[in-house]
Amino acid sequence: MPSFVVEADGGSRGNPGPAGYGAVVLDPVTGETLAEAAEYIGVATNNVAEYKGLIAGLRAARDIAPDASVRVRMDSKLVVEQMSGRWKIKHPDMKPLAAEAARIFPRSAVTYEWIPREQNKHADRLANEAMDAGKRGKQWEPSRSTAALDTSAARAAAEEPRTVGDATAGAARARAALAGAGAGAGAGAGAGAVSRAATAETPSGAPSGTFPTGSAAGRESDARPQPEADAAGAPPVGWAASADLGTPTTLVLLRHGETALTPEKRFSGSGGGDPELSPVGRRQAEAVAAALAARGTVQEIVSSPLRRCRETAEAVAARLGLDVRIEEGLRETDFGAWEGLTFAEVQQRHPEDLAAWLSSAKAAPTGGGESFTSVSRRVSAARDRLIARSPGRTVLLVTHVTPVKTLVRLALGAPPESMFRMELSAASVSAVAYYADGNASVRLLNDTSHLRAGA
Repeated sequence: MPSFVVEADGGSRGNPGPAGYGAVVLDPVTGETLAEAAEYIGVATNNVAEYKGLIAGLRAARDIAPDASVRVRMDSKLVVEQMSGRWKIKHPDMKPLAAEAARIFPRSAVTYEWIPREQNKHADRLANEAMDAGKRGKQWEPSRSTAALDTSAARAAAEEPRTVGDATAGAARARAALAGAGAGAGAGAGAGAVSRAATAETPSGAPSGTFPTGSAAGRESDARPQPEADAAGAPPVGWAASADLGTPTTLVLLRHGETALTPEKRFSGSGGGDPELSPVGRRQAEAVAAALAARGTVQEIVSSPLRRCRETAEAVAARLGLDVRIEEGLRETDFGAWEGLTFAEVQQRHPEDLAAWLSSAKAAPTGGGESFTSVSRRVSAARDRLIARSPGRTVLLVTHVTPVKTLVRLALGAPPESMFRMELSAASVSAVAYYADGNASVRLLNDTSHLRAGA
């Protein structure tokens, strides 16, 4: 059985504040880096960032060898004790993260060890790099000195293996590097950007702190006792302390009304034409405008730059007496050569590309289209800008299928494939509330009651 060491860390510059995590998979014999993961996750607490770092590190180890045994080393006493089963997990935000971490490997395959912060410098550095990248509105990329092996080096390692447990470190390094030479982008729900080719999400231009790279991830030491961070679990935050969090920022997510392509279920993104609303779509826009005016909660309107969204947004704005602001990050996916085609036509003309797209968030449509990973980075960055600009307000976002599903998926912490399991009708309304501690609450999904009322 192969054996790895996973070191993970996470931090928040403000707690809650701009947060990120870092994780590294190491050869237990040589200490050689086999994989790295890091991601800026927007506004979150230290503990959320630490748990997400743990999840990313375990996933990176599993990608190398699913049957491995793993020794996790972290400077977070809270995470180590909770995952070891010695401290009870009471906090509602920690429970799903701990459960997700526990599902990655069999419980018997993972052990946890607390280490002083000075022994966790690699993961700490990655967490700071992720937060620094988020401050610049960029995705994290591995440094040249610690990037994963390139393809040729991986092949060489595989040809001259060294025994590590029942497997070989050479084979492990080969799998890590051949999984994707060159750095990757990240995967929201905790996977992050991984140097052996992962997927990345949630970089943001949100303001960061002044902690330099290499500092203790902008947080207080977990080696010191934290308030009530004992067998009773973490101190209450989130909904349990809602009085301290203030009014959430609520993004009301409106998919545009129908175009001529909608009932034919044709790919209609941002890379083809820019269709206008059909007569049905215009009636839908008026119906949703009337419903939103009756609710009276929307304070701002932001739209994708594409015509079908602008026309829908303008119908609502006319009812509410508001202006429409354009946000480029809310545009639909560029579907490349698939624009204007039905699913069946794409399957007939580009079967291999379609199969790849359905199975991997990193795969892009034929002809230079956008992958879901790229769209997720763009949409999550736009989300963070909107939250930072309009704290505590209710903002209507008039956008498209993929951006709405992406925002819902990220709020739920669901994997990319969950997007294929969501129904989202034309002119439907969804809503997500974002709290000051970095948590999100999905309030509504695919509401079309206003369309039935106006039928």
